[in-house]
Amino acid sequence: MHRYTLPFALVLLGSGCGYNTIQKYDETVNASKNQIEVQLQRRADLIPNLVSTVKGYAQHEEDVFTQVAQARAGVLGAVQKGDPKEMANANDQLTSALGRLMVVAEAYPQLKADQNFLKLQDELTGTENRIAVSRTDYNNAVQTYNTYIRTLPQSLTAKVTGAKPRDYFEVTTPGARTAPTVDFSKPAAKP
Repeated sequence: MHRYTLPFALVLLGSGCGYNTIQKYDETVNASKNQIEVQLQRRADLIPNLVSTVKGYAQHEEDVFTQVAQARAGVLGAVQKGDPKEMANANDQLTSALGRLMVVAEAYPQLKADQNFLKLQDELTGTENRIAVSRTDYNNAVQTYNTYIRTLPQSLTAKVTGAKPRDYFEVTTPGARTAPTVDFSKPAAKP
């Protein structure tokens, strides 16, 4: 009977120190981050079609198209790196560039009535909503994980196992939280 006591004691000790819970919360954070990456990728994949549609009406707006292309490339690069702060900043840059693109679209009533443009705009809005939900889920998972590894006795286990606090998905670029205002309810003046 004595030979079963040691493994049982190790299992009891392991479960009491929070190791398994740390691993579970870490996996929840990873899964949530993956959802953000999926939604950012989906958003980036919609951009070329949207730009192409707007270009058909507003060919002289090359600066805006270039800004959108650069911002899209930034999002794709940040998704590849997987760093939440980089993804948040790149996503914010893309949101800003898309805001400028929508302002251009405002000046073209035929474009605003184009069914392809409207469908793309709806898909983009839906994706942005999914990004917001994924960001909230991720930040909640990070908060749970970070709180757990900072409390006793789990903080001791975290230190021994090398568990580090995770970064939140938040914009860190100065002035980046100011989103462009786009109002589609008013008719725009022709350029």
